[in-house]
Amino acid sequence: MLNEEVIKSIRYFLSKVIKKNDHILDKTKYRAYIMNLDQLKTFLWVAKLGGVRKAAHEMNLSQPAVSARISMLEEELGIKLFDRQKSGVVLTKEGLLLRSHAERIESYVSQIRAELTPSEEVKGTLRIGVAETIAQSWLSEFLSSLRTHYPKLVIELSVDITMNLRDQLLSRNMDLVFLMGPLSEGNVENITLPSFKLGWFCHPEAKTQNLGSTPIISFSRLSRPYQELMSELMLRYPEIGQVFPSTSLSTSFEMIASGIGVGVLPIQLAQRLIEAQRLISFDPGWVPDDLVFTASYLNDPKDHIVQQVAQLALQAAKNYDKRTKTKKVKRKNRPLDKKN
Repeated sequence: MLNEEVIKSIRYFLSKVIKKNDHILDKTKYRAYIMNLDQLKTFLWVAKLGGVRKAAHEMNLSQPAVSARISMLEEELGIKLFDRQKSGVVLTKEGLLLRSHAERIESYVSQIRAELTPSEEVKGTLRIGVAETIAQSWLSEFLSSLRTHYPKLVIELSVDITMNLRDQLLSRNMDLVFLMGPLSEGNVENITLPSFKLGWFCHPEAKTQNLGSTPIISFSRLSRPYQELMSELMLRYPEIGQVFPSTSLSTSFEMIASGIGVGVLPIQLAQRLIEAQRLISFDPGWVPDDLVFTASYLNDPKDHIVQQVAQLALQAAKNYDKRTKTKKVKRKNRPLDKKN
């Protein structure tokens, strides 16, 4: 059953683009109506991005084509939607009102597509960004599930650090990101994913585990775990040794397994190297907080296909978390240095 607010929004828009005496849409008018929906979508992109050039790039159209759609929409509505400025365009008072209605309509159209189109027939491109912790854990299971549910959906995948993924999402270069969250922006939806516990690891024959003197392998300098780690180290130790930040989780594990230093990394991902006897865990008496990840996407308007894909990711993450928690992580703790 249609939401009353949605019905009002649709009626408002249609009342502007269809003449009052047109009670029945023939094929010609129907084609015109479809064209106007394209105009509405174009209007939203120009409004969101603040310029015709950016909207044209996003929609893979020429700038004249985008300008023409906006001009035709303004002519049909009999109002001015944008004020043109040197820096771009800004919405007029009428443009702001139309944007509010248009976003509801676009969201509803997305909902229709999600509910009525069989998942195996959904087409398009979905741009997904993931943090490396996710890439090395449950990503493959998620992609397999995604392929099963949406076989015609083209996936563009990018692995990056959380800060870059956030920027890519907010600039609309990504549709869905799995990162250390949640993001606080009001136009972002966050679905909390199972967290990753951290543990301290070193080479089996490490000469010392004293965190005040041995090199420490860490996450990227721009990441939240790095900042939290440095704060704790400075509080707990009069002096600290070298800290080697890395944007590559796999490289960090290899550095520790090679005896370069110790490190605090996700326990679930260390199991393979522990079983190969290349790493052991140790307990310095404290450990940083768990890594909290979210599946995050924009909600202005909400894309219901992206929302459903995020739910598939949540299920894959839960499956992985359940499997790894049933396995006992082998802990071969060595006596701590007195200085620890």
